[in-house]
Amino acid sequence: MAVIFLESKDNAKIKHLRGLIELNSARKKHQQTVLEGTHLCLAWLQQQKKLFSLFTTEQALEHPDLKKIIELHQGHVFIISEVLYKDLSTLGNTLPCLAIIDLPKTASTIDYSVDTLILENVQDPGNVGTLLRSAAAANIKQIICTQGSASLWSPRVLRAGMGAHFSLSCFENFQLTDILPKFDIPVFVTSSHRSTSLYSKDLSKPCVWILGNEGQGASDYALEHAQS
Repeated sequence: MAVIFLESKDNAKIKHLRGLIELNSARKKHQQTVLEGTHLCLAWLQQQKKLFSLFTTEQALEHPDLKKIIELHQGHVFIISEVLYKDLSTLGNTLPCLAIIDLPKTASTIDYSVDTLILENVQDPGNVGTLLRSAAAANIKQIICTQGSASLWSPRVLRAGMGAHFSLSCFENFQLTDILPKFDIPVFVTSSHRSTSLYSKDLSKPCVWILGNEGQGASDYALEHAQS
């Protein structure tokens, strides 16, 4: 392990880190994102995946959780000041731990025959992350976000997902009209205007779930193509 001290907020590595935290355009350009917190970093490393780089503070180096991450990382550790870390962090008073990772390579094409959760214009990062956790718990392994939804790999969505991303196949920036007709399995859409109970449906076979925008709900197109 090599420990490297970075002091200036204008350092190129710090600028790169900040860009990945704040800008979706930077994440797309570099095909990288940022994990914040020891839980996410450990979950990533325990999947036999690598951190591109790790940032923490000198005071945190002796913490057992961080020692475990450093041991699994086996790469450079960049040390920054407490003040700079607080300026970069979105979590507040937690053990300092920021890691850059390369975005995982997902399947090249959508599988139109398996259980799928489609998030249609779901914009709140916390909601998206929570729904990914629910999907993973329900063994729904394929997630599709339409254009207008929160970026799946933003640090805020990753934090809310609490590691759920790492067991899912995730696709984003699709138009519902381009993908929905290709599914040859039942489509269910949540709606506050329908009274059909999901408990009356046969959910033993693969199906598509569509959850709509927080305020407007699912689109008319989704409702028109739903089985229920």
